[in-house]
Amino acid sequence: MTDTTVTLQMVADAAGVSSSTVSRILNGSAKVSPGKQEAVDAAIAELGFMPNPVARGLAGGRTLSIGVVTQAIDSPFYGEGLRGIEAVLGAAGYMPLFASGHWTAADEKKCVDLLLSRRVDGMIVFTGRLPDETLMQVARRVPTVVTGRQLSGPGLLSLNFANVEGALMATRHLIELGHRRIVHILGPREHADSRERKEGYRRALKEAGIAYDASLVVQGDYSEAGGLKAVSHLMESRKDFTAIFAANDQTAYGAALGLYRRGLRIPEDVAMVGFDDLSGSQYSIPPLTTIRQPVYQLGELGAQAVLAMLRGEAPQGELPPPVLVTRESTRRLLP
Repeated sequence: MTDTTVTLQMVADAAGVSSSTVSRILNGSAKVSPGKQEAVDAAIAELGFMPNPVARGLAGGRTLSIGVVTQAIDSPFYGEGLRGIEAVLGAAGYMPLFASGHWTAADEKKCVDLLLSRRVDGMIVFTGRLPDETLMQVARRVPTVVTGRQLSGPGLLSLNFANVEGALMATRHLIELGHRRIVHILGPREHADSRERKEGYRRALKEAGIAYDASLVVQGDYSEAGGLKAVSHLMESRKDFTAIFAANDQTAYGAALGLYRRGLRIPEDVAMVGFDDLSGSQYSIPPLTTIRQPVYQLGELGAQAVLAMLRGEAPQGELPPPVLVTRESTRRLLP
């Protein structure tokens, strides 16, 4: 068939179904029997049919594109989530359009407005600082998924990780190893997940009967540079501590560099726990103990939820609970 343009009708004839059925299967709006689905798939493969996405979009009143507002495309955290989104949307014949908000509400709003002007069929917003009301307004125009917060409304699904529980697990792990002077390097003040991780840290201390010491809580910004700066502040302030719970893995990487430059070893002198379980954490020196957050799956779930709403179905999505991944950056505190 290489010299002949394969049409949708040719696929329908080969599969023994109507052309409208093939069209609805291709745009994801059809609910057909497994037998019909297999027959269409086989005909497409045999004939080498290549759907025209522009024509499909025009026929269905859609652009077959989904807007994705992230914060930093080069981030190892967000990069994992974007890969999950891309995999699910690509398999469904949709194209993600990525834009970076750079952690400012104004930039995020510009991204959203630009994507809506491109007539995207849906929107995924990875955390960020946009007000809830703005996101609810977006959801009134197109199906929308937001992560990193609890939010509900028509055409809207929020996916949030159990940050409090994860921070409890991280801090409890250090307490069980005998640590009492535990530093917590925060994420940005404006982030709900940062505040939730601080809450989990405080709860773990309270349940262990350890007094909360505000001088051991240091501001960070979820970056390696922020972790390095936090440790420099601690060392210059001559704080006594034996362990660090960093709000994310990138912060832990920077904190580890700060300790190294001060001649301190992990875990012999200071134990370290991160949060996220980025792919590089198993290769850090020493490999980092951390809380696993399934960010790739977060991206998959977000994309699946948008597609479900576009099909007129109720979106589903629930992230698995946090898991403590124990590696060589923690050990029992020696007497």
